[in-house]
Amino acid sequence: MNRAVSSPAPAATPLRSPATVMRLDRMGSSFQTRLSFMRALLRRMGRENWRLGLVRADLDDDGFGMAVYEANTGTRVYSLVAFSRALAPEKRTDRVIAEEWDASFALIDGRPSEADIARLADNVPRQEAGRFQPSEIVLCRANKSLRLFDHVVERLAQGRQPDLTTLASVGYLMRTTAVYGNGKFGIADRDKIADRPELAGPYRAEMLAVYLVRAFTLDLVEHVARRRAPERAVALDPQLRRFLGIGNATGLGMAPFLHSHPILIHNWFLARETALARVRALLHVSVEVEAAFRALLARARNHASQWRVADPIQAARIERLEADLAALAVELDDKRSWLSRERPWDSLYHWAESSLSLEGQEALVSLMLEPYPELVDELAETMAAGDGSRLDPTMTVARLREIVAVDYAWTRSIDFAQPERQRKFWYMSEEKLEPRLGDRYAEPGAERELPLAVARDLQALALALGEADPRATAAALALARPDLRHILRRVQTVARHPYGEIRDNLVDAAVRPIDLLRCKLAFFGAAKFDPRSDLWTRITMYQGAPLPDELGRVGADDWNFAVTPDLST
Repeated sequence: MNRAVSSPAPAATPLRSPATVMRLDRMGSSFQTRLSFMRALLRRMGRENWRLGLVRADLDDDGFGMAVYEANTGTRVYSLVAFSRALAPEKRTDRVIAEEWDASFALIDGRPSEADIARLADNVPRQEAGRFQPSEIVLCRANKSLRLFDHVVERLAQGRQPDLTTLASVGYLMRTTAVYGNGKFGIADRDKIADRPELAGPYRAEMLAVYLVRAFTLDLVEHVARRRAPERAVALDPQLRRFLGIGNATGLGMAPFLHSHPILIHNWFLARETALARVRALLHVSVEVEAAFRALLARARNHASQWRVADPIQAARIERLEADLAALAVELDDKRSWLSRERPWDSLYHWAESSLSLEGQEALVSLMLEPYPELVDELAETMAAGDGSRLDPTMTVARLREIVAVDYAWTRSIDFAQPERQRKFWYMSEEKLEPRLGDRYAEPGAERELPLAVARDLQALALALGEADPRATAAALALARPDLRHILRRVQTVARHPYGEIRDNLVDAAVRPIDLLRCKLAFFGAAKFDPRSDLWTRITMYQGAPLPDELGRVGADDWNFAVTPDLST
C-alpha cells in the first residue's frame, strides 16, 4: 500500500507518493526546476541587489596568474580567488586522481589580504594536498574544454564571434572536476555559514562559487584574445556570454549522499512535490500563463533537439523525450478545451502518466512549475535541514512492525539468496576518502561495506521484529542487536520523512549510480546530462543564466531549458 504524503500547506491535490517518486528510474529522469539551488540563489542575488565582479587580475598574456572576484551582498562580502596555470595536455583529466588542473579556486569569507593571497597561492593549486583555514568556504578546480576555449580565443582575436555550432556542441569553456564545501580538507564547517540567510539554503555557497567561476572563464577567454590581438579583438556577444555555462564532471563520490541524508533529501522532494500539488490544484489557467507555457514548451523542444550524448541509453531517452514533447504540443493543440476543464494542470499530468515516458513526465513537471513563481519560489527556503536523525528508544516493537509493513513493503520481494541481488558493495576509498562501488564476488573489501544495503538490512530487522515481544522497546532491541541499531534509527527517521528513502536496492548488480547523480544534480540546477558510463556524468551548469549585471532585470530568472541564441535578432 502506498502511503500518501500530506502537504505542509493546504493543497486540494495530493502529493505524489514516495513509492512513486523515490524510484531510481524516475529519479534518474529529473530536470531542473524553479526550486533548483542555482535558480534560488540567483533570484536572491537579484532581489537583494548583490554586486558581483572582478576586483583584481594579475594575469599574463596566456591568462596564467591570479584573479579575485567579489560578491557583495550589502552586508557581507565573499571573494573567489582564482589561480590559472599552464597544464601539460597529458595531465588534463576529469578523474579524481588528478593532481594538477588548469585552474583552481577558493571562495573565502571576506576580502583577501596580500598575506591571504600568498598563502592561498601556495595551497589552492594543490587542492587536497594543501592546507586551509576556516576562512575558506569552498574549494574547487577546473579544466578547460581546450578545443572550444582555443576556438573562442582565435575567433575573438580575429574580431569575429565564435561559431555557434562549435559553441553549442560543448556549452562551456571550463569544466569543474570537484567542488568541495562543508569542512572538507580543513575549510569552513557548514555551521559557520548555516545561519546566514544568503547561504542557509542547500549548497548555496558551492553554487555561488561555481557562478563566479563561470564569470572567470568568460573574462579569461576575452583577456587572452585581447592580449593576442589588442587592436582587433572583440568581446563575446552578450547572448553568447549568457549561453555559455560552466561544465562539471561528477562521479560516484556524490551518489551515496542521497542515502546518507534522509531528512535533507525528504525536504528537497517535499518542496518540489508540494509545488507540483499546488499547481495541479489550480482550477483555471489564465491566457497569459497558457501563452508562457506554450512558449516554454517550444523552447524545451528546441533544447531537447540540441541535447546530444554518446551514451546509447541516454541518447534513446532523449529521442523519446523529443517525441513526448511533440505529443504534448499536439495534445495542447488538439484539445484546447483542456483550458476550460476544472483543474486543467491535474488533467494534463494524468494524461502524461499514461502517455509519456518517465523523462517526459518529469520534463512536464518542470514545465508546469515554471509559470508560477508565486506558488513555487517560497518553498526554496524550506529545503535545508538540521540533524534530527536520532533513535527513539521508547518506540515499541509493535509500532516498528507497522512502520516496516507500510514504508518498506517494497523490500519484501527482493531475494538476497540470489547473488545478483547483492553483487555490489559501497566502500570508502582510502586514497581519496570518497565513495566507490565494488563487486562483492570479484574484489576485496566487502567487510568494509558502507551501510547502503537498506533492503537487506531491513529484512534482517523485520525478522528480528517478528521474533521480539511486541511490547518491547526499540532500546531493548538495539541493546540485544547492536548490528541493527542503524536500520532501526533509519526506519524511525523515514516514518517522519518518507521522501528520505530510495525505494530500490542499491547493491543490486543492475544498479545504475548515474540515476542518483542526475537526481542530485537536477536539484542543483544542472542540465544537458551527458553520461560517460553508469558511474559518472558530465553536465552543464548556469547555461543561459543571467550575467552578474543582469540579475535584477525583469525576466532574469527565465533560463530553464537553455537553447543556442539566435544572433540574427
